Amino acid sequence: MVHVGVHVSIAGSIDRAVTRAQESGCDTFQIFSRNPRGWAAKPLADEDITRFRDALAAAKIGPAFDHMPYLPNLSTPKDDLYERSVSGLQDELVRAAALGIPYVVTHLGHHLGAGDEAGEARVIAALNRAVGEAPPGVMLLLENTAGEKNSVGSRLDSISRILGACDCEHRLGVCFDTCHAFGAGYDLRTEEEIEKVLALFDETIGLSRLRMIHCNDSKGELGSGLDRHEHVGLGAIGEEGFRLLLHRPELKGLPFICETPEDDRRDGAGNIAKVRELAI
Repeated sequence: MVHVGVHVSIAGSIDRAVTRAQESGCDTFQIFSRNPRGWAAKPLADEDITRFRDALAAAKIGPAFDHMPYLPNLSTPKDDLYERSVSGLQDELVRAAALGIPYVVTHLGHHLGAGDEAGEARVIAALNRAVGEAPPGVMLLLENTAGEKNSVGSRLDSISRILGACDCEHRLGVCFDTCHAFGAGYDLRTEEEIEKVLALFDETIGLSRLRMIHCNDSKGELGSGLDRHEHVGLGAIGEEGFRLLLHRPELKGLPFICETPEDDRRDGAGNIAKVRELAI
């Protein structure tokens, strides 16, 4: 049986995310612990932490995942933005530990023209600082990107280099986003192509490092470099691609989390239902 969930809102109070996850039929779920489009974060009050932990324990779903906000850029050559980004990552790891969330997911950012090598070096230094000082019990998951201009982490070998160069490698894992992979040129539509991608992942990174799948279809075509999520089965990857992915033995037992649109075609619960249907 597939282990599937969606990204849920924390609006009102952070513990309400657990209720929303249950209402959507989640086995697992993802949140932003703060406003994802701003720098300022309201400190987590003790009562908020207790309510979230209690709700999560009572719901008996998980694991929960915390996603980094959008503004930090761990690859930037701009020192002021870089320091804010590293500080933001450090703070997010502390927040996740307080909430009892075992995983934080982060994008690796954009090097703004400085080049892949320089961007990767910035990420490595950022991870060493942030994770090295983080409380125990939280693993940071590096998410592949969609091949956008100047992005770091679109290629599996880039993620492999970063992992291998970090002092904190044992506290790092990978989140594989299907939409991003497709946008970056990794075909997920046929059994043969999926087998190639998973074999390459195992060869370069190691499937043992894979902790979660962001289960998103793509509005962009293969190799488009577009990070545009679509409902599962309604995009360029299509139902057959996801059916094949969901039946891969290498991915059995991993959490699949949808970051799909909410519109008049389908909501989060609808995407969970579609994933479960395709996994049968």
